[in-house]
Amino acid sequence: MKLVVVVFDGVPMSILSFAFGVFDMAVQHGELPGLEVRVVGGEPDAELTGGGLACPVPYDLAAIRGADLVIVPNWRAVGENPPEPVLEALRAAHARGARVAGLCSGVFVLAAAGLLDDRPATTHWAMAGYLARLHPKVKVDESVLYVDDGDVLTAGGGAAGMDLGLHLIRTMCGAEVANRLAKGMVVAPQRPGGQAQYIESPMPDLKDGDPVAETMTWALTQLDNTLPVDTLAQRAHMSRRNYDRRFREITGAAPGTWLTHQRVIRAQQLLEATEMPVDEIARHCGFSSAAALRPHFRRLLGVAPAAYRETFGSSGNRPSLARSPLTHAPARAAG
Repeated sequence: MKLVVVVFDGVPMSILSFAFGVFDMAVQHGELPGLEVRVVGGEPDAELTGGGLACPVPYDLAAIRGADLVIVPNWRAVGENPPEPVLEALRAAHARGARVAGLCSGVFVLAAAGLLDDRPATTHWAMAGYLARLHPKVKVDESVLYVDDGDVLTAGGGAAGMDLGLHLIRTMCGAEVANRLAKGMVVAPQRPGGQAQYIESPMPDLKDGDPVAETMTWALTQLDNTLPVDTLAQRAHMSRRNYDRRFREITGAAPGTWLTHQRVIRAQQLLEATEMPVDEIARHCGFSSAAALRPHFRRLLGVAPAAYRETFGSSGNRPSLARSPLTHAPARAAG
């Protein structure tokens, strides 16, 4: 797999951790063998900066040829037109079959290239209104962390780029690998504005004995049972109102939303690792039936449980990034 990250002059070095940090971690854990990452200058003589350092970008736009995935992590000024050569290169890469992703202000580069016309897309919540005004053909939704529209993907600011990376790892390597990688990452759990944290991310660093964190850990061992939020609040010796408030402070999501997503994650793991009927898996995950599981699974993953098993089940082979049917189904990390 060939991953290209396009940067512009003066981009902070820290941006690269959001652009391909998740993929680097996957390689370190023995996943994605053969991954090739190239950092490409979106304009001549581009340099990465940070900490008083300046680092020339090693590759030019010609390196985009043959890319499987092209990521544009940011753009220096959303009101400035990106250089035409980089727009032409992105159009050409997309036309050849590469998937193209924009993170935060980098979404404006994709929009300027016309790759987001008549498509759903997101960006940092503070820039969403400007994106809609500047590019009225884009269907902007600032309430989600990322949008996977098949061959074009977009994400909000900062850690949402890592969320999108985890999503891509999940589609390539399965939920178990993505979840294991997530546990090794440190990501702020709360998102500003409407971009709350609805997909699985590492637990925040909380003080020992935090009652809400304890109930979250306990809940993960009880997903096959009915778990009213009132029960969790009682276990934490808190009123329901205070429990809900503290839970949102920790995760950015309501307790019920978080629980549903953890149940879907468990269903993913069982679909991958076992041959259990979907009805039985649903009951193991706290749903009354496969019919009750299906709408939540489809909303979060973009496909039905049976289709997910066909792609990622233990009897099948892991699909590549370019060929996975899941990567070409719209998937939105929303609550």
